[in-house]
Amino acid sequence: MSLIIPKSAMSPSCAAGAAIGASIALFAASLLGSSIHSVAAIPISLALAATGGVLLWRFGSPTHGSQKKVIDNLQLLCQLDHHDLTEDRLNEQLPRLQENSPWSEAFICVRDCLTKYGQQLQDTEQRRAEAEVRLRTYSTERNRYREILHSLSLPILTMNYFGEVVFSNTAANQALGIAEESENLSVDRLSNGQLIRLMKDVRRRKLPAQRTADILLGDEDHEHQFQAVCHGLRTTPEEGDDEHGATVFLEDISELKEIQKRNAQFVSAVSHEMKTPLTSIKAYVELLSDGDAEDQKTRDEFLDVIDSQADRLERLIHNLLNLARIEAGVVDVNKEHLSMNEVLEEAFSVVQPSAEQKKIKLLNDLSPMYIGVLADRDMLQQSAINLLSNAVKYTPEGGAVTLTSRLDDKTAVFEVQDTGVGLGEDDCKMIFEKFYRVNKNMASGTGLGLPLAKHIAEDVHGGTLLVTSELDKGSTFTIRIPSVGAQKK
Repeated sequence: MSLIIPKSAMSPSCAAGAAIGASIALFAASLLGSSIHSVAAIPISLALAATGGVLLWRFGSPTHGSQKKVIDNLQLLCQLDHHDLTEDRLNEQLPRLQENSPWSEAFICVRDCLTKYGQQLQDTEQRRAEAEVRLRTYSTERNRYREILHSLSLPILTMNYFGEVVFSNTAANQALGIAEESENLSVDRLSNGQLIRLMKDVRRRKLPAQRTADILLGDEDHEHQFQAVCHGLRTTPEEGDDEHGATVFLEDISELKEIQKRNAQFVSAVSHEMKTPLTSIKAYVELLSDGDAEDQKTRDEFLDVIDSQADRLERLIHNLLNLARIEAGVVDVNKEHLSMNEVLEEAFSVVQPSAEQKKIKLLNDLSPMYIGVLADRDMLQQSAINLLSNAVKYTPEGGAVTLTSRLDDKTAVFEVQDTGVGLGEDDCKMIFEKFYRVNKNMASGTGLGLPLAKHIAEDVHGGTLLVTSELDKGSTFTIRIPSVGAQKK
């Protein structure tokens, strides 16, 4: 910026005063033209106006040689940036004025005033830069936390002091049907009344509290049960205010509830299965102790019943322990090279008496080929027994159950096919779930035989157990495990 003093017919003192006034005005314009310095605009303007008045008053006196130096220094001041308004920089860039001169005193007054406010402007600019850095950092952190919250599968919802939903992550939007573009949505417009009451109850409490409740979300076809944990949040700075905001976390506990339900059904089924043989054993023991068995034949019959019921109880406990061990991965597996047909023959002979008792044809159609496998004999036999016993249970009198085997490339395969009641599509999906039973009235059991066979085939031997079925026509259960030639050494 440069200063041009127009020549006119006015007196030298007036010209000098006008020059100083113009210099001050130009300097003020250069200093205050940017919004950065708006904080100090009023003090600097007042200082310049006051100093200009003093200088104009002094210019009423005759012109001195030092006036020209003052004007030159003011022109230099107009060309300086506010960063240059420090005492050291000014001493370097401005020529010295004559001491003991009223013009020097006036200029020093202006310079000191501007130096002070220049320093204030620099401090303000530095604080603003620091604030911008902090703001960018906070903004980045805020966006990062929002991304983290939106990536969670756990629905999260936050309500402010006024009962408005100020945050909901993607999972909450999907669970509650909240549109993503919704802003400051009233909590009363949420789709679940129980959740609304829970959040309002927490918000009305005098101190921030925590409450939990089980709520149902979704439609009738896809209904899920959630556990809502609501925390009170103080969102206003006023002390003694009884109203708060609230944040609620929703955890899907549908699977947990289903497991609890199945466990309860399992305990009930196991209790019933254990109670039946125990009741029979106790009854026949009482008959024997009371002397109701008068001859040896009757006593032998009573003992046979006790023995068979004890065997039944033993099998139940054995299945439970085996299933628990396999699931926990602590079962002892003793694999050896075996003939699969030999193991299947043993399982066939175990189940044959129960099939004959029910007048069911148990057919042996094993392959004449040698099918070698690396397997645990007892477990493989147990899986075959479970499949054969299950087929016999659900096949009506006069039906047939067929056991077959074959070698399919490098896979050993055996199948149990029956002409029983068959399974529906939903039953086929659930049949290998623990404690699941298709027709409880048709056959007794705990629903552990097929899950145990599946664990033995897949977890112990690295194979598969699949089922194909048709209602009222029968089912086919197929176990496939690697043959000896396919085993890794």
